[in-house]
This record gives sequence, structure tokens and C-alpha cells, in this order.
Amino acid sequence: MAVLALIGVGVSGCSDASSRVQLKVDAPVALADQAVHVRISGLEPGEEVTVTSRAVDRQGTSWRGRATFTADAHGRIALDTATPTSGTYHRPDGMGLFWSMVPRTGDPEQTSFVPPSSQHYTYHVTLTATAHGHQLASRKVTREWFGKGVISKPLTMAANKIAGRLYLPDRGAPRRPAVLVFGGSEGGNVSGAAAALLASHGYPALALGYFNLPGLPHALENIPLEYFTTAARLLAAQPGVDSRRILVMGYSRGSEAALLLADYYPDLIHGAVVYSPSAQVNGGFPDYSTVAWTKGGKPLPEGVIPLDHVSGPIMAIAGSDDKLWNSPVWARQIVQELDAAGDQHLHQALIYPNAGHGVGTFPYLPTGIRSPHPVTGKVSDLGGTRAGNAVAKETSWPKVLALLASLSS
Repeated sequence: MAVLALIGVGVSGCSDASSRVQLKVDAPVALADQAVHVRISGLEPGEEVTVTSRAVDRQGTSWRGRATFTADAHGRIALDTATPTSGTYHRPDGMGLFWSMVPRTGDPEQTSFVPPSSQHYTYHVTLTATAHGHQLASRKVTREWFGKGVISKPLTMAANKIAGRLYLPDRGAPRRPAVLVFGGSEGGNVSGAAAALLASHGYPALALGYFNLPGLPHALENIPLEYFTTAARLLAAQPGVDSRRILVMGYSRGSEAALLLADYYPDLIHGAVVYSPSAQVNGGFPDYSTVAWTKGGKPLPEGVIPLDHVSGPIMAIAGSDDKLWNSPVWARQIVQELDAAGDQHLHQALIYPNAGHGVGTFPYLPTGIRSPHPVTGKVSDLGGTRAGNAVAKETSWPKVLALLASLSS
């Protein structure tokens, strides 16, 4: 474990307390999906202390988390195990001050924290301990999406025949499985952060947009599966990629494309991770009377997605309280269908209680449970709770990384 970094900040009128109180963070600079461990020492036994978190999003809005604790008999508080007596979260959770932050204005259940845009997608969280109206200690924690040596390259329709961004680990890394990552009916390219984190863990990734971007269809209609295979082949050709281990990661409507690719192109796609999935092909979006996907220029009919040619593991992740569609039932159906076919790969359906459609992907960013849709503008109840989604992400993301590690050779 890294050496603990610490700092105590004195405040006029409370110099004795501030000189003895220390706020310790084991990883002041860490990947955005890495948990940090926070401890406070030098307090009086039984002293009540409030710890706050603060970060600023892309719009310049200040977000804050808060938890009040009682120091133990040794004058210490370990956020991993301490139960807040009040605050923005209510159970022992070392990262509670991160995912539970709320904006100073607006409905926190309808708003998600979007970190400030920068070359490396870094943002900062300031942790502060106060008691009796005085600041005792403070520490800035830096959260990053790019690990050492990770690079990214834009991909355009003009130059590459796809719209996305490539994320590659350090050139010295061993050959690893690679992941083609894409979202759902929101369109655009929303998967960059997840792809960057995958690359930071050593797995090359390509974040792909497939509609509502320049040069692409405006709606989720008549999207060729061949568009995705072009991206997969480009990814497979990158240095450091094990071309025998290309997986797809699709969210919501993107899960349909991911499963179709795994079944129709088993020599190219060797498994899938699907969040809030569907087990069937649905109509286009926002006009459901249209066709969503095509293959060889022909529409793929609505109905159950065939899974009899899948050549790798499938992990289906859903929240039990998904109010957008029936993803927990579909996640189980996907795995049951694969198991019934006698497939020898390890397939998993991970269903999380108190989580909704926002069950994925990586943990620790504050996200809402009601969301205005980027295409339609309609506010939808995604189900679950902020705390339930936080637990699901924190639990499932390491399982995704473990799946990729099991395929490394």
C-alpha cells in the first residue's frame, strides 16, 4: 500500500485541535475507479466530526457530500468502517463521500456529475474535517482516468470509417484482450471514461459512437452490424491486442448489438459484457416502428436474439429495480439460454438489489436515478436508488476486470 499522505490545516481559535488532527488518504492521486481509504486521527474520544467532500463539474456547479461521525475511544475515525450519524449517505462506506455528492442546486436524483473536460479527464475532490464550527484538516484527492503511459487517438468517419476514440495501454504492456465499448439509445459517444479505465488496467479499448454523431445516422435506425465489425477489426489490429480475445461491452440498447455481434461473428467477437440488457431485438428509436439493426443490408427482425454461435463468455449485469425495461429477467434469460445450449464458457448473470437501469459501469461518480433522455428530452425513472447503484458498480466493475484477466494468456 502506498505511503499515507497527510496534511493538517490550522484555524484561528482552534490551533490546538488542528495541530493534533490529521486527515490521512492512502492514495491522494488514483484512478477514478480505485477506492481510497480515509482516516482521521488526533481527535478527542467521542468527539463529533463532520467530513465533507467537494468537487466541481463540467458546468462549474459545486457538488458536496457530507457525513458526521463520532470518534472512537482512541480518537480515530476510519471512513471504511464508521457509520455516519447523518449526511448524504448512511452506512459504512469508505467511498460514500464520493458517490453521494449532490449539486448545490437542482435535484440530485435527476442530475449526474460530469467531470470537467480536460486532456486527461482529471478531477479533484477536496475532503475537509470540521468540529465545533472550526476546520481541523483538509486534503485534496485527484481522480484520473488515464493510467501511466495510456494514450488515446480520435477515430473519424473520414479517416477510419467509424466515429470513436481508441485507448491504448503503455506500449510495454503484454498482449491483452481488448474491448469495444458503446452505449445505448442516448447516442453520441459516452463510453470514453470506461474505455480509458480499461486501458489503464492494461486492456486496449475503443469507445464507439454509432448514431447521433457527424457522418452517422441521426437516430437508432438501420444501424449496420458491419459498422461495429469495422471497429472491432481496427481494434484487433492494434499493437498489444490479443486478436483472439476481442470482447464487446454494450449498455441498454447497445446490449442488443453486443449480443448480435457475439452470435453472428464468433470468429471476431469472443464474448460480451452487457449492462441493463435486452434478450431480444427491439424496434428503432425513438420511432419503434422502424428497424434498429441490419446485417448484409437486410433488417434484423424483432424477437429473441439467437445465442447458439457465441464463442466466449457472456456477463449480463442488471438492477433488480430497473424501471425502464425488464433487464433482470432478460439477463437471466440470456445466461439460461447459453447454459441450455451446452456452451462450456462461464456465463454470469449479476442482478443487484436496489439498483436500476443505471447499474453500470465503473464506480464512485455521483449519478441520478431519473434522467432527461438526450434524444427525446423525456425524464424517465430509471429505478433503484443512488446507494443501490453505487454498490452495484463497486461490486460488478472488479468482476468485469476479473473476466478480462481470466482471458489473458
